[in-house]
Amino acid sequence: MASISDLVQKTLKAGYLTVEAEEQLRQLLATQYNDEDLNAFVTLQEATMMGRVKQESRERLQRSKTEKQLVSSSACRYANMQY
Repeated sequence: MASISDLVQKTLKAGYLTVEAEEQLRQLLATQYNDEDLNAFVTLQEATMMGRVKQESRERLQRSKTEKQLVSSSACRYANMQY
């Protein structure tokens, strides 16, 4: 498995954090890591908060919420048509 620093560098270069990379980061952070890894992780968090890195998991969550809103809205319209 790659180090936290390696994963962060690849993610920053791509501008995109995949679900797989996010899970690898969780696993690595649950074990031993050094100061360089911790600093790299903080850099990744900052880049994500500033919008320089997109998160696949957040995009999936947003899509899911949008789909649920569409289904709910369609169901309400259909229910109103029945009366």
